[in-house]
Amino acid sequence: MPITLVNPLDETAREQRKIAPRLDTLVGKTVGLLDISKPGGSAFLDRTEALLRERFGVANVVRAMKPTFTKPAPEAIIDQLLQARCDAVIEALAD
Repeated sequence: MPITLVNPLDETAREQRKIAPRLDTLVGKTVGLLDISKPGGSAFLDRTEALLRERFGVANVVRAMKPTFTKPAPEAIIDQLLQARCDAVIEALAD
C-alpha cells in the first residue's frame, strides 16, 4: 500500500530559511521544554526532562507553557526561552 505524505502548510509563499545546525551533544546544554497546554503534555515533558538529564547529561531544563494550544506562543513565552539561552527547545504535542 502506498504512503501518502500530506504537507500541513497552505500554499502561501514563504521566505527560505537555513535549518538550525544540529547540536553535537546535549551534555552540559540548556534545553527548553515548551508545553502547548494539551492534555498529557506535562506528563510527557516530565518524563522527557528526566531522560534528558539521566541519559544525555543535560545540565539545565527550562519549562514554559503556552496559555492555549489553539494559538501560537505569545512573544513573552518565546522571550522566556530566549532569555534562558536555550541550546535547543522541545515542544510537547500530546493528548
